[in-house]
Amino acid sequence: MTSVDEKESILVVDDSAATLEVIRRNLEAEGYRVFTALDVGEAIRILESTPLDLVITDLKMPRVSGLDLIRHLRENYRDTEVMMITGYATVGGAVEAVKAGAEEYLAKPFTDSELLTAVRKALEKLRMRRAAQVPSYIAASESYGIIGKSEGMQKVYAAIAKAAHTPATVLIYGESGTGKELVARAIHYSSPRASSAFVPVNCGGIPESLLESELFGHVKGAFTGANETRAGFFLTADGGTIFLDEVGEMSLAMQVKLLRVLEDKEICMVGTTKARKVDVRILAATNKDLLRHVEKGGFREDLYYRLNVINIAIPPLRDRGEDALLLTNHFTRKHAKETGKGPLTYTDEALQALTNYSWPGNVRELENLIQCLVVMTDVDKIDVTDLPSLMRFSAAKARNLNRTLAEVEAEHVRNVLASVDNNKTRAAAILGIDRKTLREKLKTYGLYDKE
Repeated sequence: MTSVDEKESILVVDDSAATLEVIRRNLEAEGYRVFTALDVGEAIRILESTPLDLVITDLKMPRVSGLDLIRHLRENYRDTEVMMITGYATVGGAVEAVKAGAEEYLAKPFTDSELLTAVRKALEKLRMRRAAQVPSYIAASESYGIIGKSEGMQKVYAAIAKAAHTPATVLIYGESGTGKELVARAIHYSSPRASSAFVPVNCGGIPESLLESELFGHVKGAFTGANETRAGFFLTADGGTIFLDEVGEMSLAMQVKLLRVLEDKEICMVGTTKARKVDVRILAATNKDLLRHVEKGGFREDLYYRLNVINIAIPPLRDRGEDALLLTNHFTRKHAKETGKGPLTYTDEALQALTNYSWPGNVRELENLIQCLVVMTDVDKIDVTDLPSLMRFSAAKARNLNRTLAEVEAEHVRNVLASVDNNKTRAAAILGIDRKTLREKLKTYGLYDKE
């Protein structure tokens, strides 16, 4: 259980001392700091002197009602959540409470579990809203310009700090869009080489026929079109750092040449056999499982271990919790400033949708979405309806979610077979399996018929 100092503060308002005592005990048992008040006047006095995260208020109270307290909170304490409890539960009362600004509505009598579930839901909405409002420059100033406070990113920051003070090669792993180059830049600019060049190279974006020349340079006349001697990326980075992004895309022949640089600290320009010494720190990155690539013969084992002296794994955005909301705030401010637009905010439902989305394109995908929202929407507050359809709930997508994985797979196999007129060779190719495996699946799911 989290310590009390780390937990949120809650005020419970009810004219029944017995009810206050029961709720107080339950919440304190969970580690929350709990304050109590027997009427709205006492509650307001506590609000004026104590920062609170959540107010739980009864509806029916003498003199001033719970609805009036909710209105007071909504107009004076925007950063405090509200939850209504009542022994007079009606649809109309629930609607009125929600309209007034209550995040949750709980009817008496309720169980301990129902109370704690409602409290957690209300506080989760508050945490999301706060995360989306944190000025991004705070996180950036403390974290090498990288936005994120999650446990996974804290490990990345610690690895960056250690890697910066050693000349060892570093292999950075992360899915596309996670920010591998940002991590590489952070290492370089925190290292003794910070005043020298940082040279990023996308190995997958340079044709294989040109990669050697681009990396090591060439002399005049080395090949058709080489009209002058040209220094490559390694010479440009001399004294500094070269960042080899998507290093797994290199051919085996180029890997041999890169291994020589790592072992001998020298390069040979294309068109000459004379070696030149270079003082370059190498940082490499990949979105592939390089060790598995080694096992398949697509990457040299010796090069893998020379690159993988220090390993930094960047977690995907879907595993970074509220970092998605910190980044949403950062990109919203950034692109709103660039386009000259005013501040843009998000509904709780929109923030929940952004948090729940899996982000296959990671931080790059999130920034592209936020830029689109800033440019294309004419509203001041983004709601779920403004988000792409794949982030919104769909009754069509939600249907039949009680099926087993085997049932879903059987239906997909059946549909693929139908699409190719029952041609099992073509179906197996589409499914990415061999004909023998397909036959076994057909037997398992009762779809097999002799040819």
